[in-house]
Amino acid sequence: MKRRQQLQKRFAIFTVGLLIMALGITLTIVANLGAAPWDVLHVGLYYQFGLTIGTWSIIVGFIVLGTAGIIMKEWPKFGAYLNMILVGVFIDMYMLLPFMAEPQSWQGKTVMFLVGMVVYAYGMGIYLSAELGAGPRDSFMLALTAKTKWKVANARRLMEVGVLVIGWLLGGPVFIGTVVFSLAAGTFIGIALPQCRTITHKWLKDEKVNEIERGASV
Repeated sequence: MKRRQQLQKRFAIFTVGLLIMALGITLTIVANLGAAPWDVLHVGLYYQFGLTIGTWSIIVGFIVLGTAGIIMKEWPKFGAYLNMILVGVFIDMYMLLPFMAEPQSWQGKTVMFLVGMVVYAYGMGIYLSAELGAGPRDSFMLALTAKTKWKVANARRLMEVGVLVIGWLLGGPVFIGTVVFSLAAGTFIGIALPQCRTITHKWLKDEKVNEIERGASV
């Protein structure tokens, strides 16, 4: 019974974290200063083929998870699939909100983008602290490092440069915000992760704090 209650708590933390992270992603997209590399791809696919940004996030996630599974010859954790689906659904949900509109001034755009980055970082920190599995991109990155023996930072950069180029060719929003996100997101996440982990484990009353997957903090 105790184990079941803790699993329910972890699931609640996981879901809240994804809800917050999706809000951060949406804010950075709506600010229209350039999106994160993966979101450049999702938006580019949306421009070219329709559907929704969230739907493309889910479709790309399925492809990435499938590739990671083939590389590692094992099924990714259940949390990775749940992450992929919920984030896509939450992004589309936020996009439908009437007040989620692009600011008219550069100051407003900048504030929205920076707030989005902070919200994204803490959302990621919260969902990872639940330890129910990383998202599809992080799962693929870990699979890539395991097979190639590359450093995590190098594998992540290669992935993001690749999807950024494809997204740009598809017409995705590449601008100054894309550069800022690529350079600063790791720092923001590095600050948020330990704080979220500490709070989560205090709430769960875990005696042993497990090591958070390195890929999310690089």
